[in-house]
Amino acid sequence: MKDFEVLDKGFVRLISVMGDDITVVKAARVSTGAKSKGPERDKKLIEYLMSHRHETPFEHVVFTFHVKCPIFVARQWFRHRIASYNEKSGRYSKMNYEFYVPDRMRIQHPKNKQMSVPNDGSVDDEKAKNLMRSVYDKAFEVYKELLEMGVARELARIVLPLSLYTEFYWTVNMRSLMNFLSLRADSHAQWEIQQYALAISKIFKECCPWSYEAFIKYAYTGDLLK
Repeated sequence: MKDFEVLDKGFVRLISVMGDDITVVKAARVSTGAKSKGPERDKKLIEYLMSHRHETPFEHVVFTFHVKCPIFVARQWFRHRIASYNEKSGRYSKMNYEFYVPDRMRIQHPKNKQMSVPNDGSVDDEKAKNLMRSVYDKAFEVYKELLEMGVARELARIVLPLSLYTEFYWTVNMRSLMNFLSLRADSHAQWEIQQYALAISKIFKECCPWSYEAFIKYAYTGDLLK
């Protein structure tokens, strides 16, 4: 499966997937000792499970992703705790000059403190991006100087902003992945993490099409995938 490029320098890459739609079916039917009853009835079983919120069989499908995203996106992502994470460490390796620069600025929503809206022209996009780059340049210059002075990597890194790109492995079962999509593939989530959720949804759909279809029809609470 191809990598999905996200934002200006990020990506989502599927490393492995353990199980598929039939795994869900087998997990559900083990309670009665039944086996596969053919594609049509197996698919209907998945729909039944999803529509009646019998969700434990979906936990038996496990995905592992390699993700590259800005730190501020990762910090939102890591709030989804029913998963396993391993992140690139700034204690053990030098960080690269890789900072997120938005393609276009957004402005604060006039009524919702948690949301933004497209720039209405009141903000000069190029000026804002140049200001961001100037901070990145200065911060990285100080970071390198601190390292050259002999300051430990674990301290030198603290001058770097949240826009710095990080990388991590994310291992998550399908049930938790669906929860992630419901919350992050939604217009109320920050736009940047929405883009990662959309990439994840495409991988989910390709690996487990029956479960994805049932999820969208019966359980998805967001508004970007319909």
